[in-house]
Amino acid sequence: MFKSIFSALAIFAVSVSAITLPPHLPRNVNENLRRTPGQVVTSCTVPNTAALTFDDGPWVYLYDISKALVAAGAVGTFFFNGDNFGDCIYTPDQAKRVKYAYDKGHQVASHTWAHKNLTTLNWDQIHHEMWLAEEAIWKITGAYPAFVRPPYGEHNGMVIDAARVRGQTIALWDFDSRDWALGADEVKQLYTDLAKRRPSNVLTLNHEVHQHSAQVVLPHAIKVLKEAGYRLVSLAECLGQPAYTVTGPPATRDATWTCQGK
Repeated sequence: MFKSIFSALAIFAVSVSAITLPPHLPRNVNENLRRTPGQVVTSCTVPNTAALTFDDGPWVYLYDISKALVAAGAVGTFFFNGDNFGDCIYTPDQAKRVKYAYDKGHQVASHTWAHKNLTTLNWDQIHHEMWLAEEAIWKITGAYPAFVRPPYGEHNGMVIDAARVRGQTIALWDFDSRDWALGADEVKQLYTDLAKRRPSNVLTLNHEVHQHSAQVVLPHAIKVLKEAGYRLVSLAECLGQPAYTVTGPPATRDATWTCQGK
């Protein structure tokens, strides 16, 4: 199965002069992609949309986030790490969370493997961090993500090029909830103020690993954003772009579903 999907991935891969792609990356040349500049998005483009995105999972609060969104007729976008905080994406519980989010219609995307600052890495190391996370999401869901969010939002020209040759868009944000630093009441106020300002569209940054963000802030954010007239959609929908480069059946768990040695 992987051979056929890997062959499909070759349609978006490209060779770049003066650099060497790692051996796991397909090398077929796509001239349209070759001529496409690397894309970094910081905001949505479709009017009256709000994309609620969640970093650093998969984690236990994913279920609370999903249920709150689905109950409101909304979907979110989850940027998953492969091996962050010592929690391997391939464990049965973690893989179940990734598949659950995908099956519920949420967008799943890459936050790279080990949450390293990509600007401190060389070309092959950047690809390694990207590939391992993509591979895990692909095996678990059958979908190959078209979006990657660099840890800390840190990126440079080499990171942009690495995403481009993988057929991916770098996704940042235009509203940081600061749920990683602030208490629930403070974050709720930030969302209230955002809804009052009423920009044309919103691309938010949240973290699924914080209980107060998932269980206290999110219901408030959903309420005030919907009252302000936003449709709560995936990142891909708020940009009018595909969420995945390839979709197919998930893989069967085998000995490669491990974080050991990676």
